[in-house]
Amino acid sequence: MAGHTKWASIQRRRAARAKESEKGPLHALGGPFTVVRYEGYGPGGAAIVVDSITDDRARTGAEVRDTFVKYGGNLGAQGSVSYLFHTVGLMTFPPGTDEGRLMQVALEAGAEDVLLSADTSIEVLADPVEFETVRALLTDRGFAPTTAEVTERASIATPLSGQAAELTVHLLEALEDLDDVRDVYSNVEISDEVLARI
Repeated sequence: MAGHTKWASIQRRRAARAKESEKGPLHALGGPFTVVRYEGYGPGGAAIVVDSITDDRARTGAEVRDTFVKYGGNLGAQGSVSYLFHTVGLMTFPPGTDEGRLMQVALEAGAEDVLLSADTSIEVLADPVEFETVRALLTDRGFAPTTAEVTERASIATPLSGQAAELTVHLLEALEDLDDVRDVYSNVEISDEVLARI
C-alpha cells in the first residue's frame, strides 16, 4: 500500500481548516442536491477523484471537465480510477511520537496498520467502521492524533516531478476551488523540489 503523499498531507491539513468556513456544513445546503463523483487523470498520469455536491450536474460536470482540460488532464468514465482508492480511517501523529508504543496500542485497539512516513510522522489506518473506537482508545492511552478522518487512500502512488508535477498541483488546487467540490483525492507523489517551488 502506498503511503499518503506529501501533497495529500498538505492538502488534508489545509482543507480541514478551510472546508467548513468556506463551504459550510452539508446539512446547511438545503434544496435538491446530488452527490456526484468525477474521475480522471492529471498530466503525467496521476489518478484523481473529485467528490461534489451539486444542484446542477451539467454545470458542475462542465466546470470539472474544463478544469481537467485547462491543466492537461482528462476526465474519465465512472470507475476509471476509483478502483485505485479505498476508504480508510486515517489518524496522523507528529514526528517524535514513540513509534513502538503507538504501534502496540494501535494494534491492540483494532487498527489495521501503522506506517512511518519519511518525515518520521506516523499514520495509523483503521477500518472506517472501527475508526471512532480506535481513535477513542488511542486518545485514552495518551496518543491524541494531529488529524483524524475517514478518507480515500490510494493503493499505489504515481511519482511526478518537473512540469507534470507542477501542472498536477495546479489542477488539484483548481479542482478544490470549485464551489460544488467537497473533496479531491489523488495518488500523485510530488517531490520536495517541486513543492518548494510552488
